[in-house]
Amino acid sequence: MRYLRLPAFLADFNALTPAERALVKRWLADVFLPAVVAYESEPAHFVWPSALRFERIRNGGGICAVTWSFSGPDGRATFEFTTVDGQPCLVWRRIGHHDIYKRP
Repeated sequence: MRYLRLPAFLADFNALTPAERALVKRWLADVFLPAVVAYESEPAHFVWPSALRFERIRNGGGICAVTWSFSGPDGRATFEFTTVDGQPCLVWRRIGHHDIYKRP
């Protein structure tokens, strides 16, 4: 699967503290990316791990949200699945704290 990052995501990520960025990177490697690999193999029957607190944004047009930290920073990220050049693609939209839901 391809991954794209919107400019808002990159700005949000750069605004995180170094400790938060390190936490996000560990979360990606240990939790999120393995879930995406499993999702990619069987999207119709896939159940997201409860540790991700996966949700679809209501009236979000396909935008999804996950939690990358439950304590300390209240870490959230939004993304959507699409296709680019006929290939499945995950587009990272926003990352940060609960306030990203204002403009997911």
